[in-house]
Amino acid sequence: MESQQKPPIIAHVIFSLGVGGLENGVVNLINRMPEEKYRHVIICVQNSTDFSQRISKPDVAIYELHKQPGHDWKSFIKMYRLLKQIKPDIVHTRNLATIEYQLPAVLAGIKHRIHGEHGWDVFDPEGNNKKYQLLRRVLGVMIQRFIALSQHLEQYLLKKVGISAKKITRICNGVDTKKFYPAVHKQALFQCPFPHDQGLVFIGTVGRMHGVKDQMTLVKAFVQMLTERPDLKANARLLVIGDGPLRQQALDYLKKHGLSDFAWLPGKRDDVAEIMRYLDIFVLPSQAEGISNTILEAMATALPVVATQVGGNPELVDDGKNGMLVEKESPADMAHCLIDYLEHPQKREAHGQQSLQRVNERFSLDRMVEQYLAVYDECRLG
Repeated sequence: MESQQKPPIIAHVIFSLGVGGLENGVVNLINRMPEEKYRHVIICVQNSTDFSQRISKPDVAIYELHKQPGHDWKSFIKMYRLLKQIKPDIVHTRNLATIEYQLPAVLAGIKHRIHGEHGWDVFDPEGNNKKYQLLRRVLGVMIQRFIALSQHLEQYLLKKVGISAKKITRICNGVDTKKFYPAVHKQALFQCPFPHDQGLVFIGTVGRMHGVKDQMTLVKAFVQMLTERPDLKANARLLVIGDGPLRQQALDYLKKHGLSDFAWLPGKRDDVAEIMRYLDIFVLPSQAEGISNTILEAMATALPVVATQVGGNPELVDDGKNGMLVEKESPADMAHCLIDYLEHPQKREAHGQQSLQRVNERFSLDRMVEQYLAVYDECRLG
């Protein structure tokens, strides 16, 4: 009797549990969901990292399938056996890398199956790959509900994949406003070479430095800005936070143009909230996005945002009101937006306040959790 009275289990299936927007969203959802409603397990198709320490609930089990590159059929068997052992009430896969594991969920007798679309990766940045569209369409037959994190992804599922509208729910990410909030006064940032109290203007971005995140466009924009306007060297500084293959490219590019002393690329950092409060302008140069957690975090910190006009970015950045939108891979356009903000501090302040207001009205964590709970409850009880 006691086991029957325990809350039902949701198995969250993700590719790996490391630093990233999708993973951060899963952790926030688990941490904020009422304990009496659901229990949680996380199944990593590949592996987990110390990012798991951000989970505040003590009873969340994490499993790793250690999938090998390519078609590792053994991982499907592992998933089947694991699901038979755990007996979750709901399996919730996320993104293309995990959608195939809906099949072992069906074979294991899991009645309630949900799939989330959080955004595309470098191998299909526009979602145009016909094979992947077909895969979603075929597996969509066995999926009760698709969750799209942006209007862009919702339209993709409807028009390109052919999923029925009644199967799709749009839920935007929420941001933790207790962690991300505006700075009253700038505080010194650990190891940062630039002083916080000398009137410098800090332009920055946060994220894994690889492929689709395209931090090189920001670096090129910064170089172009200071080449066109050398007078801005007096106060413009660039902070690029994150690690990956693009980091060395960025360092080399800055060195080539003699601007290494005007930028700081420290690699991966764990103090993202403090870094956001150090910035004056946030930039997201991605080639593709769902709903960006880092944009939301920047908005909650009352920052104006310069972002590429891709994916869900236009849902967050209202061009000319809380930020500016530019075409992807366009350093020249981005440079001109940065110059505009540097020349007009009052515009920076006004757009930052609009960002904060927009987050508080539309993108709270509590609202996000309520929407996920409604989907889980409807799938089980509806």
